[in-house]
Amino acid sequence: MLGYSPFGKQFRFALQTVKDNIGLFTTEIYDKINQIVAAHGHTVIGNADVLNGGCDSFVVETDVHFPTDINLLLDALRKIIFLIMALCKENGITVWRKGMFNFRKIKRLFTKIRRMKHSSSKNPEKKEERNQLIKKAHELYLDLAQAIVDKAVESLILLSSTDIDAITQLKTDEIRRYIAHAQRQIDQIRRRVIDGETIPHHEKVFSIFEEHTKWICKGKAGVPHESGLNVCIVKDQFGFILHHLVMENESDVQIAVPIITQTKERFENFNSCSFDKGFHSPENQKEPAEILDSVILPRKGKLSAVNREIEHSDDFREARRKHSAVESSINALENHGLDRCPDHGIDGFKRYVGQAVLARNIQILGHVIQQKKLKVRQRLTKKQRSQSCQKKVEIQHGLIKRQNCQLQLTS
Repeated sequence: MLGYSPFGKQFRFALQTVKDNIGLFTTEIYDKINQIVAAHGHTVIGNADVLNGGCDSFVVETDVHFPTDINLLLDALRKIIFLIMALCKENGITVWRKGMFNFRKIKRLFTKIRRMKHSSSKNPEKKEERNQLIKKAHELYLDLAQAIVDKAVESLILLSSTDIDAITQLKTDEIRRYIAHAQRQIDQIRRRVIDGETIPHHEKVFSIFEEHTKWICKGKAGVPHESGLNVCIVKDQFGFILHHLVMENESDVQIAVPIITQTKERFENFNSCSFDKGFHSPENQKEPAEILDSVILPRKGKLSAVNREIEHSDDFREARRKHSAVESSINALENHGLDRCPDHGIDGFKRYVGQAVLARNIQILGHVIQQKKLKVRQRLTKKQRSQSCQKKVEIQHGLIKRQNCQLQLTS
């Protein structure tokens, strides 16, 4: 990875060098290394002929601020102004000399809107008056934003009329991408505030920088929503994470069969898996059962007599009690840095999740090796103690015999 040879000269590598090389790893490489680590861990344990897994999903947040339509528009305008100011300066165009003034002006309007609250008065006239003030502030904000976007489009047309190199072309493409974000946000704010329309969820974007970010509501106590992506993991009875998948546009129901199939391809002795009710569907009750010997998947709603008998059996209940162990792996991943992903882009997100899963398996492997060494040390200590105790007894017996002999001689 670093060009280091144990037979040559000893080198010390800077931390940034290690980070740069680690960043070159792909998710496929991390997956292969993870399989090697998990398989070696099973070899060290020695009794891993049958793997019983547990499958669950959790949210990994992206490194974004709380999304509102007005601050997403401000983000887009900020990037447009700063990027096009630098680009025009490089090409000798002076139409953006007041760019910072325009940005401060748009930010003042944003701050004014953010601080405005709807009236809580019971008087309908006061409520309507307050609503009109909010609409007026939004109209001023949108008018200035549209003026900045129009000016940016004109500047790009002016730049495209000249000969530009490849680097300038890449910069203009980036500016056009932020212009598209700004135009979408202007349209949605106008529809929501001015026209009183409800924006459909599928039209919303929750970050212009991390566009893969989703608004996830899992219904957990104290956590009404999270901004990120779901990650599904499969953990065996020894604590090793056998496989994981980042769920971009998928739900728990859709991911159940693919993750079981892929885990079975990686580990042939993977024979059973438990789920929670969120993975239930009629298809998921049948298809995983054709792949694995045993599938523990509780059904939703009222149970039939046959299903009630299955889910009330001792084996089913025992497997459901053990399913909570997968939460310990999720909690360990989150406590060791997987609660929020600081990397950028969907590829960086997947790479970061792969690193976290591999690190967790290495940690489990190290714990297994430590426990084996500790048991060996305890056995040796116990043996040494028994030997020392035996020697003490022998010495005491020798002293007693010597004393008896002396008494016999004196008598």
